Amino acid sequence: MAYTNPTPSDCVQSDYTSSCRLNINGSAQEQKFMENLIVESIEIYGQDIFYLPRTLVNRDTILGEDIDSSFDSARAVRAYVNNVDGWEGQGELLSKFGVRVEDKTTFIFSREKFKEKVDDLEVLNVEGRPNEGDLIYFPRTKHLFEIKFVEAERPFYQLGKGYVWECQCELFEYSDEDLDTGVAEIDAIETAFANSIKLVMDAGGSGDFTVGEEIVGDLYRAAATAAITGDAVSSFTVTDGGEHYKAALPPTITITGGGGSGATATATVSSAGIVTGISVTAGGTGYTSAPTVSVDYSPKDSRAEVKSWNSSSRELQIINRSGTFNTSETVKGLTSNALWSPESYNTLNNTNTADSIDQNYSFETADDDILDFTEGNPFGSVGSTTDTTI
Repeated sequence: MAYTNPTPSDCVQSDYTSSCRLNINGSAQEQKFMENLIVESIEIYGQDIFYLPRTLVNRDTILGEDIDSSFDSARAVRAYVNNVDGWEGQGELLSKFGVRVEDKTTFIFSREKFKEKVDDLEVLNVEGRPNEGDLIYFPRTKHLFEIKFVEAERPFYQLGKGYVWECQCELFEYSDEDLDTGVAEIDAIETAFANSIKLVMDAGGSGDFTVGEEIVGDLYRAAATAAITGDAVSSFTVTDGGEHYKAALPPTITITGGGGSGATATATVSSAGIVTGISVTAGGTGYTSAPTVSVDYSPKDSRAEVKSWNSSSRELQIINRSGTFNTSETVKGLTSNALWSPESYNTLNNTNTADSIDQNYSFETADDDILDFTEGNPFGSVGSTTDTTI
């Protein structure tokens, strides 16, 4: 009996196996038929997961690492969980650093569905397939896994084509990555585990910080004033050149107030990173007094994300710091426009964990009982709780 390739009319969507016969010559129809079988199987027996592509923020081109990774989106897709009896791996291990959880599992994607639900909608570091380093969130167990290896040759090569991606994953160990996917239960992982410090602000600030907004300090920010001639801006005077600006990317100059409009300007930055001048590019019209000049923040100015704000106690908890705030600067909420100056802070005390877990601050406060530093610290002052520059 000779078998022929099936036509679309020969196949019934709900029962491929009983309605279709396959040749072994790997025709396009047969490949599509097998692909549909795989998609249907995963849709029936799989689980809903979220796929989180990794964004490389500050990659080390020598070591190939990126400690500042962020995850800015989460794509819903169906995947088959290959472990039905529980997680693989070594489970919970008791080490000298405490309990270490090493759960592992394998997620299998249909290549067709992964392309439709993820690859066509996202810019992946390596296009066309799941990437090692990307994350998978499993809502049913509320676990977040990191892809460690993508198996591209498993199985279904009978027709000369691969139909699935098999992602071998380990439980993700959070390390201050930025999770901003828009899925509340995923983003809450960052809030719960990111290193958090508390700033107590000076009295006399204005506004209230909002949870999740970015804040920035102005320690290295340049400042300037404007002068008018008639009703137009005629010149600028730099009162503080700031620090750490880039000559190739001068800061933006914003001109507001004064009753007029239309004035624009550009900044000049020296090779030392200092704003040395501001030139008028358009004087504008209608100014009755000198407008306010704002120079954009320096790339060196510290930034962070607000975890919580208590207006009565003036306590600001922050995560995802990119530097250390100073008691002599003003911190601004970029969404709320709140303005406050730090009165005190401690970068060693992680307010997310109990002292029994994170003991950095306890070790530092107990150091004087071990070594006598009355004549000076032979190891320097960086990291000491009495050093206000930490």
